[in-house]
Amino acid sequence: MADLTLLHDQYGLWAWAGVAAAFLAVEMMTGSGWLLWPAASAAVVAVLVKVMGLSLDAAVLTFAVLTILTTLIARRFLPAPPFARGGHDINDATARLLGHRGHAVGAFRGKRGRVFIDGKEWAAELDDGGAVEAGAEVEVTGVAGARLRVRNA
Repeated sequence: MADLTLLHDQYGLWAWAGVAAAFLAVEMMTGSGWLLWPAASAAVVAVLVKVMGLSLDAAVLTFAVLTILTTLIARRFLPAPPFARGGHDINDATARLLGHRGHAVGAFRGKRGRVFIDGKEWAAELDDGGAVEAGAEVEVTGVAGARLRVRNA
């Protein structure tokens, strides 16, 4: 503990700036949105250590309180991403195809076949009864696992 206190007393600003940078680097790699607040809190503590000369104990306590406060405030006032509210993730390639139209690659056998939509070929399953011939226009109505659910357009 004495070594940590000595490090803090000599290089407090840089030690806390390093903590802030480490949190920010992990946040950038994960994109979770939760480590942004500890990173900002550590940056504020770095400035407070330089300006006010906070001791190690006071700096750690300030960091903890700021992290809790900023996280709670962010949860309360910043909107959640759409996929966290039950919507679709922007990177979900199949979910973004809902409502798009394409063409059957070949005639469907039973209720299954393949469709060409947005420059890609997808496995598909027919939503309603009927037949789909090769080249027929279809519309995506849903996603069932790795298959698109389609209907005649």
